[in-house]
Amino acid sequence: MNVAKSGYRVFSANSTAACTELAKKITEYVYFIVLAKCTVDVKESVRGQTIFIIQTIPRDVNTAIMELLVMAYALKTSCAKNIIGVIPYFPYSKQCKMRKRGSIVCKLLASMLAKAGLTHIITMDLHQKEIQGFFSFPVDNLRASPFLLQYIQEEVPDYRNAIIVAKSPSAAKRAQSYAERLRLGLAVMHGEAQCSESDMADGRHSPPCVRNTSGHPGLELPLMMAKEKPPITVVGDVGGRIAIIVDDIIDDVEDFVAAAEILKERGAYKIYIMATHGLLSADAPRLIEESAIDEVVVTNTVPHEVQKLQCPKIKTVDVSMILAEAIRRIHNGESMAYLFRNITVDD
Repeated sequence: MNVAKSGYRVFSANSTAACTELAKKITEYVYFIVLAKCTVDVKESVRGQTIFIIQTIPRDVNTAIMELLVMAYALKTSCAKNIIGVIPYFPYSKQCKMRKRGSIVCKLLASMLAKAGLTHIITMDLHQKEIQGFFSFPVDNLRASPFLLQYIQEEVPDYRNAIIVAKSPSAAKRAQSYAERLRLGLAVMHGEAQCSESDMADGRHSPPCVRNTSGHPGLELPLMMAKEKPPITVVGDVGGRIAIIVDDIIDDVEDFVAAAEILKERGAYKIYIMATHGLLSADAPRLIEESAIDEVVVTNTVPHEVQKLQCPKIKTVDVSMILAEAIRRIHNGESMAYLFRNITVDD
């Protein structure tokens, strides 16, 4: 627990060592905070104070969520004035819409955080910006694109010969935003080798099998034709160029590996992948190492030290500076608009 001036305190969760490391980096930019770990028990008075809780989300997602909920509730029952969660990667953000009989888990988590006592959240690159509407309190959705753009300009050799690639039509707006700010060309990949996430079967069939009954036969509805995915094609010329695929999350990398193979076949001589959140689950490090991908660049919103040891192609960009600036501005009651300058809606 850390005391800041004017009744502000900062807590770092204990979910992983990476959480503490990120918290330390944040406090390097905020001079009035001296960071230390805390437990879920409140051992000093926080009455009437504003509290920041820094929590990253490791592989054990549910444990980290539960720790955050317990900490927030302990602070709420100790009469803290405001409880602000600094959650760089918001978990379950892909479960933000109804699919077949599934639940909207992201909405459920938003309700749980509000019930536990959180009054404000600082996060980064939500999977869908509409997720902010799930919350009954303010959400500051920061962007990592300035850091990734800076990395491209400083670390990608001959980046002027690059082309920004959208892995799917749904990612075209994000890719266009990157391309316009870097003054580069744009290519869009269409079609998939496998069913996309939104079309995955849930193991059940609807409508159910028809039973022989003597009752009413029911209405004859128009036949719904199944959607077929065409083979992967590239709209745009990538021959002799550096291909930079941009996305918000890289988790299962099979689609990225398949995209890299297609881009190589079309003449791209280097393949980069830029993403905000590097979940890199399952065999992702091995698949990346064995693929045509030259480099995967992600931020430190999610702990991925183990994956970096398994695959040297994975690089990390530090975004603790913008998180620290957000905390400082909330602390001083300043506008957050400065953090969104030159940021487009599609970012």
